[in-house]
Amino acid sequence: MLDQNSYSKEDLVKAGTGEMFGEGNSQLPSDNMLMMDRIISITEDGGEYGKGEIFAELDISPDLWFFDCHFKGDPVMPGCLGLDAMWQLVGFFLGWSGGPGRGRALGVGEVKFTGQILPTNKKVTYKITLKRVIKRKLFMGIADGEVLVDGKVIYTAKDLKVGLFTDTTSF
Repeated sequence: MLDQNSYSKEDLVKAGTGEMFGEGNSQLPSDNMLMMDRIISITEDGGEYGKGEIFAELDISPDLWFFDCHFKGDPVMPGCLGLDAMWQLVGFFLGWSGGPGRGRALGVGEVKFTGQILPTNKKVTYKITLKRVIKRKLFMGIADGEVLVDGKVIYTAKDLKVGLFTDTTSF
C-alpha cells in the first residue's frame, strides 16, 4: 500500500469492510463511527520524527448523527470521537505499512481539549505524527496527534498507542 498516499471516502469504506488490507487485518470502523471523509496525505518517513505522518479530513454538516444527541439544545461533537479518529488513523497507518492483524487502541499518554466542534463549523483536520513504529511480533505505532477545526488546533494528544493483533481472543 505504500505506493498510494491519499484515500477517498470510497477507499476508506473499503478499509472498513476488510477489502483494503485483507481479511483478518486492520480495518477502519464503518458507517457512523468512521470519523474521516478522506486521507489527504500519508507518508512512511514524514513528520517531525521522520517515522510517518498522516493528514485526514472530516466535513462538518449540521445533520451529522452526534449533533442530535450530544447535547439536546447544545450540539457539539463529542471529544472522544476526535480521539477515536486519531487512533483510527494510527491503525490505518499500521495496516497501510504492511502490518498483519486487527487494530486495537492501547492507550494515550495525554489529551488536551481547548476547543469544540459545532454544527456551524466546516472542516475538521487530523494531523498524526508517528514517533515510533515497531514491526516485530507485535506491530505497534506510537504517535502524537492534533485535531483542528477550520484551521484552529482544538485537541492535542501525545503518545497515542495502537497495536495490531493476529489473535484478539485473549485481549
